[in-house]
Order: sequence, then C-alpha cells, then structure tokens
Amino acid sequence: MKLPKTTNRFCPYCKKKTEQKIKIVGTGFKRGTLTRGSISRAKKRGLGIGIGNKGKWGSKPPITKNKRKSKTTKKTNIMYTCQECKKSKYQKKGQRTSKLIQE
Repeated sequence: MKLPKTTNRFCPYCKKKTEQKIKIVGTGFKRGTLTRGSISRAKKRGLGIGIGNKGKWGSKPPITKNKRKSKTTKKTNIMYTCQECKKSKYQKKGQRTSKLIQE
C-alpha cells in the first residue's frame, strides 16, 4: 500500500482544509501483568513458592521462534500533522497493513 508524504484534508483544530504531513507510527504494545495465566498472577495467589522443584513456575526452556509468533503483519497507526497549526491527529487506528510505503 503506497501512501503520499503529504495530503490535503480537514484539520479539526483550524476548522478548514489544510496541507497535512503523513507519518506511519507503530501501535505500541504493552503487556498486561495480571492477565489470565500470567506468572505474576499465580505468584500473587501463592503458587510457585517454597523449596524444591517449582514445576510449572520454575525455569523453562525458550519456546521455538515459529511457535512464539503467529501474526504475519503488524498493525500501524497513521498520524496526520497539520502544517499550519502543527497539531497532530491519529486516524485509522490500528490498521493492519502488510507493507506501507511512503512516496
């Protein structure tokens, strides 16, 4: 998918159509510490404490690369920056695209 570097679109801050710069931004990913099945949640419940083999909560060998990742594409955000008021706005949040090229 090809994207231009600039485009003419409506700016909600200037309340008129202006030239806007396009920037591709990663969505970012934050891991939840207390999600279901997480080790920190199990430790809070009192599992994996004491002497001896921790079993499920002990040290494990790393998972193979192909088992770890299932998705082939990443989600991207497209950010528009107004050239007049220099304010930015996210549009098309988390759009899944295989290849984003800016011309």
